[in-house]
Amino acid sequence: MAVSMATSMQTAPVRYDRVSIALHWLVAALVVGLWIIAQVWDFFPKHSTGRLALQSLHVSFGLVLAFTLIVRIVWRASFGKRLPPANSGLLGLAARTMHLGLYLLLGVQVLLGLFTRWLSTEALSFFWLFSIPSPVMPNKGLGESLLEFHDTNGTTIAILAAFHAAAGLFHHFILR
Repeated sequence: MAVSMATSMQTAPVRYDRVSIALHWLVAALVVGLWIIAQVWDFFPKHSTGRLALQSLHVSFGLVLAFTLIVRIVWRASFGKRLPPANSGLLGLAARTMHLGLYLLLGVQVLLGLFTRWLSTEALSFFWLFSIPSPVMPNKGLGESLLEFHDTNGTTIAILAAFHAAAGLFHHFILR
């Protein structure tokens, strides 16, 4: 009995803690949702109620992403369960680079979104409940330039997240 129990404990899969897993999937869902919202509002005429509502939702969920990203980073740095690398060599380096790259791009994306809104004359409101005042003077030209970077960075995140998901599925189902 003791031998079989020890054997089963050795073969038990190593997993992240529940909070880390929940935060991972919340970030993933927010990223996918934000990207989809940004793609869909282009089907509405400029300044239409539908487009403005989707843009307001995008801003609000972007703020939720910012908060969730901060919580996730703090959790991982303090309380989250650390796992040994699943791969060494080039695969391990690629995995670490992908994770770090996604964290950096997400942080940049949030900052670009905030400053794009703050530099424009549009309010940065959270689900129509309250507005966050701008710490900078409006500059429509700079805001429009940052919006282009925000769009490009968002597409880059979507592409890298797709590769990340494909690598996770490959690792889970093929490499086991």
